[in-house]
Amino acid sequence: MKRSLLLLAALLPLLVSCEALMKSLGRQGILEIHFAEGTVPPTRAAFPDTNDFLLTITDSKGGTVYDGTYGASLDKYTLDEGTYTVYARSCDFSEPLFDTPQYGDTQVAAIKPGKTTVVTLSCVQMNAGIRLRIAPSFLAAYPSAVLFLKSTAGKLMYGFTEKRIAFFQAGNVNLEMSDGGMEKTLFTRRLEPQQILTLGVNVGADASKSGVDVQVDTTRNWTDEEFVIGGGSNGSGGGNDLDKAYSVPVAKKHTGEDDVWVYGYIVGGDLSSSKCSFSAPFSSRTNLVLASKSSCTDKSSCLSVQLAKGDIRDELNLVDHPELLGRQIYLKGTIVEAYYGIPGVQNISEYQWK
Repeated sequence: MKRSLLLLAALLPLLVSCEALMKSLGRQGILEIHFAEGTVPPTRAAFPDTNDFLLTITDSKGGTVYDGTYGASLDKYTLDEGTYTVYARSCDFSEPLFDTPQYGDTQVAAIKPGKTTVVTLSCVQMNAGIRLRIAPSFLAAYPSAVLFLKSTAGKLMYGFTEKRIAFFQAGNVNLEMSDGGMEKTLFTRRLEPQQILTLGVNVGADASKSGVDVQVDTTRNWTDEEFVIGGGSNGSGGGNDLDKAYSVPVAKKHTGEDDVWVYGYIVGGDLSSSKCSFSAPFSSRTNLVLASKSSCTDKSSCLSVQLAKGDIRDELNLVDHPELLGRQIYLKGTIVEAYYGIPGVQNISEYQWK
């Protein structure tokens, strides 16, 4: 009897722990994170690969669930019930820098027991920029002057020959001039996210009063509208050109279309009706799979690709070229409803690397 009581006492914490674990598992849900699909418009700077975006997921207490690149993140996160902040950005940005637009999005996700919550991230420019258009008359009048753009986070010297855009966090930015030991503020403007402001710097019409004239060039003052990441078009005519290529999720909605471009990351091969291999070595030269993330290991999230006999098979198969695993590629062909159990691309006529 005594031994039984001792055994029960020893097992009690374990039973309580198991019960708590079961209750915790019963209060969990799934979090999925994707970038919204659509067309990337022409940009004034090279747009970063979303797989290289920095992604941070934190819980309501500030605890970190994930902190790394989007490309290396999981397809699904099993999380306890509660609210989580999802923050994606193309780079970290805290102080003024030239030619450093920051793109990203922040959203709050509510995880509910037994439910899947999908966070769809848009991608907007989060900071703002200024560039100066300095008139020759200003250079003649103030040959030794130095111009600065300044905010509470820091300042940048803007040389007379500078052509780059100076990026700042949204907020007040001053244009200041230093000349002969004298400093003065020429212009102050509050910049909003996405705004790129062009300022013309000239000698004032009445130099005895104002000295320097600063004008906003409204023809060069633009705001980047919100746009979404991907290469596809949700309307007609998409996919026919390389710059309108369908991403993997969008391509699945356009089955039956011929001679269109799709793009994605090569993540695996050796397809069968039930499985796919996501790591080398590979044994089949006849197929591979694409995904929207280089870290994908879920066949259902992929687009299958048939490699018909010929040069394209010789150049793209993973048996002979395992180094292609993880690379982004554009393929032109026919989108079919099913190839090895998932939507796919056949009749490949062309390909290009990112």
